[in-house]
Amino acid sequence: MMGWNSNHEFNNPFRSKDGSDYDSTLDERLHLNEDWSCNQKLFSLRKGFIETVKLDAKRVLEVLRQDGPGLDARLVLDELHIRPSGLLVREREAYRHTANSYHLIMNIYAECEEFKALWRLVDEMIEKGFPATARTFNILIRTCGEAGLAKKLVEKFIKSKTFNYRPFKHSYNAILHGLLVLNQYKLIEWVYQQMLLEGFSSDILTYNIVMYAKYRLGKLDQFHILLDEMGRNGFSPDFHTYNILLHVLGKGDKPLAALNLLNHMRETGIEPTVLHFTTLVDGLSRAGNLDACKYFFDEMKRNGCMPDVVAYTVMITGYVVAGELEKAQEMFHEMISREQVPNVFTYNSIIRGLCMAGKFDEACSMLKEMETKGCSPNSVVYITLVSCLRNAGKVADAHEVIRHMMEKGKYAHLLSRFKGYKM
Repeated sequence: MMGWNSNHEFNNPFRSKDGSDYDSTLDERLHLNEDWSCNQKLFSLRKGFIETVKLDAKRVLEVLRQDGPGLDARLVLDELHIRPSGLLVREREAYRHTANSYHLIMNIYAECEEFKALWRLVDEMIEKGFPATARTFNILIRTCGEAGLAKKLVEKFIKSKTFNYRPFKHSYNAILHGLLVLNQYKLIEWVYQQMLLEGFSSDILTYNIVMYAKYRLGKLDQFHILLDEMGRNGFSPDFHTYNILLHVLGKGDKPLAALNLLNHMRETGIEPTVLHFTTLVDGLSRAGNLDACKYFFDEMKRNGCMPDVVAYTVMITGYVVAGELEKAQEMFHEMISREQVPNVFTYNSIIRGLCMAGKFDEACSMLKEMETKGCSPNSVVYITLVSCLRNAGKVADAHEVIRHMMEKGKYAHLLSRFKGYKM
């Protein structure tokens, strides 16, 4: 339920409260008691080293992408005269791969659809004494395109005696969480039933995941049964439970009930955040109640919550879908004035709104504007603009956008979708 995607949809109700990644700070790496100028020098040296390694890695990858018949990749790599570093290669004497390095390569194999190599690496990792973890499962489940394969993988992990499911309560929770990320709602139901049959108990995470799955499958009666059961078993709604409930109420067009729930949250000591308000506004937007959307958007600000780029994008998209371009543009300008930087999904909504209003020149200008401001268009932006232009009979303009896309060296695979276009 939280996590913006190209379909204007919240995917994951279990995002961190502030949406941030907790990276270690530079101050923890440098000696704080040393002179500031010395720290600056250390920082510059470290930054220069990292940039050099990144550049070398990029050059290596460019060669590897060209690999094919007639290319001696090893000879070309030798001619680059790159000095290997510990960050670039890991083939030093006595070096032992870590679980993280195995998972990194597994991710690469998964992206390249090299499934046999992926499974060989899993076997090697386990043979080297690294147990399969929740992260391992998350990588592997992504490769299971068919439901039958996914179920077999789940069964394998359920039966595994070496599955390190920590920090989750038990293996079923680790598996349920992995399936949630991939929107495998029917499989979540099946795993939950297996969990109950094996005598494992639910905790708040289990209930949140299964309730969300029931909601997405349209089984609201079972959703409410689980909610009542959760209370009877002594579990109070947490941050994520309220997030789910607010979206359910919003999509059900029940703004008064949502307002009462927000007040109840405060009474129980959970202060609603930008995340909660955005989830509610998203649901109400889908229900077509834009007046209620605006009320809760303003209520968010009255409660001291500064709307972020996702909150603004939800409002903008709601107005665009309703055909209210002027209000969408007003919201777009407001977010910029409040120093919220539009992202690719914000621009896509505005471009779509301009096309719906027949303002194709402005839509094409918006494409150029986002690029000049450092926001790279994704495939959805190009598909949106090209489709709208072609549907309006502006084939030459559509082909110009496609040429522009190809010049950028991106999304060549989309050409098959643009029938009639010739290189």
